[in-house]
Amino acid sequence: MNIKTISKKIGSYLFENKVMIAFALVCFGAILLSGSPASFIVDGVITRIGRNTFTVLALIIPVIAGLGLNFGMVIGAVAAQIALFWVVHWGYGGFTGMLLCVLIATPIAIFFGYLVGKLFNKMKGTEMIAGLILGYFADGLYQLLFLVIIGGVIPVDNPTLIIANGIGVKNTIDLTDNLKYSIDAIPMLDILTVVFFAALAITVVKIILHFLKKYSLKRADFIQFAVIGVLFAISYIKAVETFLFADRLLLLHAVTIGLIAAAVYELYNIIRRKFIQKEQGFSILNPVLIIILCAALYAATYIPEVEKVLMSVKLPVLPFLLIAALCLFNQKILDTRLGQNMRTVGQSQSVALASGIDVDKTRVIAMIISTVLASWGQLIYLQNIGTFSTYGAHTQIAQFAIAALLVGGASVQKATNKQAIIGVILFHTLFIVAPQAGKNLFDNAQIGEYFRVFVSYGVIALSLAMHAWKMVDKKSKDPLKELDSPDAQQGTPTSVNAS
Repeated sequence: MNIKTISKKIGSYLFENKVMIAFALVCFGAILLSGSPASFIVDGVITRIGRNTFTVLALIIPVIAGLGLNFGMVIGAVAAQIALFWVVHWGYGGFTGMLLCVLIATPIAIFFGYLVGKLFNKMKGTEMIAGLILGYFADGLYQLLFLVIIGGVIPVDNPTLIIANGIGVKNTIDLTDNLKYSIDAIPMLDILTVVFFAALAITVVKIILHFLKKYSLKRADFIQFAVIGVLFAISYIKAVETFLFADRLLLLHAVTIGLIAAAVYELYNIIRRKFIQKEQGFSILNPVLIIILCAALYAATYIPEVEKVLMSVKLPVLPFLLIAALCLFNQKILDTRLGQNMRTVGQSQSVALASGIDVDKTRVIAMIISTVLASWGQLIYLQNIGTFSTYGAHTQIAQFAIAALLVGGASVQKATNKQAIIGVILFHTLFIVAPQAGKNLFDNAQIGEYFRVFVSYGVIALSLAMHAWKMVDKKSKDPLKELDSPDAQQGTPTSVNAS
């Protein structure tokens, strides 16, 4: 590879990730200006990652399916808040109360997502502006429910929730004695126990299906269960059990476990693919480099300054496991037939129709999934905050989630798990340090607040402008792109069926 090729690749990478790089530089400058200690910044970022990333990841499937940035995810948040109000009113708390919230919010979010998907199918090409306006419309109905119907039409006798005159819900609901940290505070031992019995149940079902000749057992099925079983057995060791009783994991321990797991996985890959399966085209260079990198990062944890930060920050385990599960879901769904249909629809609706894919149904399913995930994400967010701002908790969820996704390098037409996570880290790092940076630079912390709100709107506006420019440019260069217009799509199914 010559220098010209390398420079071309570097230039291409810098151009494709210009928003992310520019934002990273802004964050770096704001960190220097703020003078905030590293432990304060890292602790704040970890907290915000745990409570915001799930919602940002809920945006990815609509982007893949060609629906663009889902401004209508506000409706999913509304479903979550309706469920949360009733669960608090009924007096349920803890993880049981949160499960009840999920059970109530999910069917409501499915119904809302179905309606939104059907509406978007009538407004193809304008889904983002439709979602934005729909969010305002849903907010109006939500306020009607919480200001008039609850107490006025539906009798609710609860002085801690209802306004003094008996009609309408109070502006703020305190979750301290019921649902606060209901997900964050789950001990690691409980999580491991649930995972073990879930894996046991799945393995038993697979064995039954195998004897019924409806599933073929694989070696990987037993290996996965064996690994989980060994971990569960180890938990009975007194020292390990004491460690797992904690509901927070020290960041140092989390980093250590992650690096060891990554190194062991790469070593397993080398042994399996190089020496057992003897793949001809497999190169051990990349796995070896990853193992070396893991070793170097682990060595860095012994640097006093780094160790001090890692020892001062704790992270809730279950929210991060849920984030990891959603990342895996977003990745694995693309391997299914539904995921391939979503990708095809996102690339070209006319081609999808010609291939026999039900475009409208696929888009509706994508919107239902996004709305349900957004409702779950809002529950994770509210239980971490600990207070429920009745009339404001949902209003800016779409704006900040979309801004975070775009900051990570995503666009209206392309988004990945990695971009979502990077975006959350950068966007919320700026949110943490901007007020202090504004105070140090201009002797006014409010300027930092204005700046970060300006940036969130600016990133969205820039992304939408670039998308519009690209679409106009593509249509001018390729007249066949007009086939993806709504008018062209209306006639395609008839011609396909006729053939």
